[in-house]
Amino acid sequence: MWRTIVGVVLIAGSLLGISACSGSAAGSAGAKVTLVLNWRPEPEFGGFYAAQNEGTFKAHRLTVDIVPGGAGAPAIDLVASGKAEFGIASADEVVIGQDRGKDVVALFAVYQTCPQGIMVHADSGLTSIGEVLHAVQAGKLTLAMEKGLPYARFLAHKYKLNLDQLPGVVGYDGSTAVYLSKRDYAQQCFITSEPLAVKEKGQPARVFLISEEGYNPYTAVVIARRGYVDENPGIVRAFVESIRQGWQSYLKDPHPTDVVMAKLNPLMNLATFDAVAAVQKPLIEDTFTAEHGLGAMSDERWLDLVRQLKTLGLINRAPTPHECYVDAENPWK
Repeated sequence: MWRTIVGVVLIAGSLLGISACSGSAAGSAGAKVTLVLNWRPEPEFGGFYAAQNEGTFKAHRLTVDIVPGGAGAPAIDLVASGKAEFGIASADEVVIGQDRGKDVVALFAVYQTCPQGIMVHADSGLTSIGEVLHAVQAGKLTLAMEKGLPYARFLAHKYKLNLDQLPGVVGYDGSTAVYLSKRDYAQQCFITSEPLAVKEKGQPARVFLISEEGYNPYTAVVIARRGYVDENPGIVRAFVESIRQGWQSYLKDPHPTDVVMAKLNPLMNLATFDAVAAVQKPLIEDTFTAEHGLGAMSDERWLDLVRQLKTLGLINRAPTPHECYVDAENPWK
């Protein structure tokens, strides 16, 4: 995912020594692989930790090292370079990465609905992103966002704005401090993160999801090199099935895994872990996954995303859906 927090890379030093493990193409016997996250252990990765904590990876004869990331974590680069077998990215990051020569393909999408949004104070009276942007244009509101991210470019195109020429649009520093101190302030967020944080401080937010505006890339997407997928179908199949089972378990009862992740990430308390798990559930499970399974993706969604990125000038070539992802229902056919 395009993690919307800026700052230094927090990936553990051991990551620098990661080397890709080539396993048997016929199976997953004894395979050791690495999954590089793009953020700290949080509920958005709950299914992966559940698969590890509950022995699901082991049952599929896999040894999986889950490596936490941080702001700016280059998971896609580590996967594309072969330093890690699997990583987490967003769908738009996959398409843009491919356009820049990175050999990456999507295998499993955690979020069917992108959790990226813009939050305002609950009593602001604003009812949509369009109203937020109008208030910014009118000089009535300050909006903190990363203007270079694809979703921001999408909004600028949709509402015919030049974000660089709007003094009310300022940089986002990853903090909610200014939001909490100013009533005429809005900021980008993940619905699973900042809104819960400010609610704990007694200032509930209203969140408008970017997906409601028509931009909805799959998020928290598991990626691998296409070359690795082709060479190791047994390992990849076992890994995908393990994480699907892990997510099924986590969505059924997240608390045991939240306890584990809370120990790995003391910056978030256990109550917040459980609260986030509840908020994100409808973003992960929907009518599509009910029919096709958790993590499944569709040609139509990838086609729509590619068209949008091409229109925004973020890619030069429009890849086909199956250049972007491996069909979860009919893999490696």
